[in-house]
Amino acid sequence: MAAAVLLAAAIGAGSAAAQDKAEGEPKQLSAQEKMDRRYPQAVRVGFLVGLPVLDSRDSTLGTIRAVVRTPSGIVLVVPYRAWLGWAPTDWGRKTVAVPIETVAILGRQVAALDFSRADFAAAPAWLAHGTPLAGDETIRIAVTRR
Repeated sequence: MAAAVLLAAAIGAGSAAAQDKAEGEPKQLSAQEKMDRRYPQAVRVGFLVGLPVLDSRDSTLGTIRAVVRTPSGIVLVVPYRAWLGWAPTDWGRKTVAVPIETVAILGRQVAALDFSRADFAAAPAWLAHGTPLAGDETIRIAVTRR
């Protein structure tokens, strides 16, 4: 009888540990949920245009050319080039639409937090669709620091 009680207690403890482990696994957050956790702040669109977009190594991927409202949400239009992203020429660039939920303000730059260099390279070329936002319009963008 005592062995059965000990066996039941061990099985119960094992299933409780399995439940704790399942609860302890990080939940996959959507891009919007991640942005909401980054304390989004109001910013004028005109302030964003011309800012450099940096990767995780602080290398410039490109500069923001426009902010556009599309059916899927607000995107930043960024001409991207794998090498010399800071150079002022458009030669060899591919224009990419970067979702606003994947970036954050980092001082006078924009950090691509959830849109990696590989995502830039794999993204399709942006075709002008959507409504460009005027420079005096206000949108919300996440804030970060390093």
